[in-house]
Amino acid sequence: MPNENNLSPRARAQAFAGRLGIRVPILLAPMAGSCPPSLSIAVANAGGLGACGALLMKPDEITAWSTEFRTGSHGEFQINLWIPGPPPNRDSEMEKRQRDFLANWGPPVPAQAADFTLPDFAAQCQALLDVRPKVISSIMGLYRPEFVSEMKSRGILWFATATTVAEAKAAEQAGADAIVAQGMEAGGHRGTFDAAQAEHRQVGLISLLPQIADAVSVPVIATGGIADARAIAAALILGASAVQIGTGLLRTPEANIHPAWVERLARTEADETIVTRAFTGRPGRGVATAYVRAALEGPPAAPYPIQRGLTAAMRESARKTGDAERMQMWAGQSARFARAEPAGTIVRQLWDDTLALWDRGAAS
Repeated sequence: MPNENNLSPRARAQAFAGRLGIRVPILLAPMAGSCPPSLSIAVANAGGLGACGALLMKPDEITAWSTEFRTGSHGEFQINLWIPGPPPNRDSEMEKRQRDFLANWGPPVPAQAADFTLPDFAAQCQALLDVRPKVISSIMGLYRPEFVSEMKSRGILWFATATTVAEAKAAEQAGADAIVAQGMEAGGHRGTFDAAQAEHRQVGLISLLPQIADAVSVPVIATGGIADARAIAAALILGASAVQIGTGLLRTPEANIHPAWVERLARTEADETIVTRAFTGRPGRGVATAYVRAALEGPPAAPYPIQRGLTAAMRESARKTGDAERMQMWAGQSARFARAEPAGTIVRQLWDDTLALWDRGAAS
């Protein structure tokens, strides 16, 4: 998939959208746990690309999600998986300190909560091949060569998330058809290949995007802090062929997130988000709630995914009671621009407004 750098930003974006079989170069970010089929259906029916964050999904759930999407839309979608890291190092004393700390924020945490395990990655990968989405995307690393070959033999594109130029180059060399350049502004988990470096290698999108676009020959998709037409226009001018939006679509009715999360996003300024390991053990950007702030002074988080298991009871209690200060609320730095309107309306309006900005600039 060539990156047509000689085209204008508008023509480049429209050409890329055409190759994906979509009408507008706006992709839904694949947010694990926050991408129900209803949201992707709305985005795809408005001309964008739907998405499924399949991190926590078993193969039959991946199949069911894809079936429901295709029942509601003739559009296209991507499915995303995390590349697994090495098994976490267990430290019983660290886990006990975490359980004691978390008992102040929710129900007592039993020791066995730390035994949380993820679905079988190989089985998930096979499910992705079986359902044949338009795109399979990756984050936190690169797929193995044999899986990349299987994707390509089925005509499935591979979009690889990168947070540095070095990661982008490695992804292109491994066969990625496009690079998703994730700026540090992005909500949710940081896509850094090396989790130990996730807090230290934080590059803003306005610097990262043009550097990646200059470094690779495949198309680049911009993500992180994009929630209005000004950001879309800027990203395309800086070298992107499309944009990917996550937090900007979370307040839509189709996203179906907790009302307390919806309300909090509307009043979250850029400096009121923080990168934290407190929920899962892997760094992610979310709202700086009372729990997140307290965790800064608390015991170190257990490794991923142990910390996810340890915080499960607190997160469930917060959900049931609507307590936003204990809730896991991923949010990018442009959360305040998220609108509580239908997702399809937002996607269409964002692209119309982007075109209007360009037309206004050309006329001036």
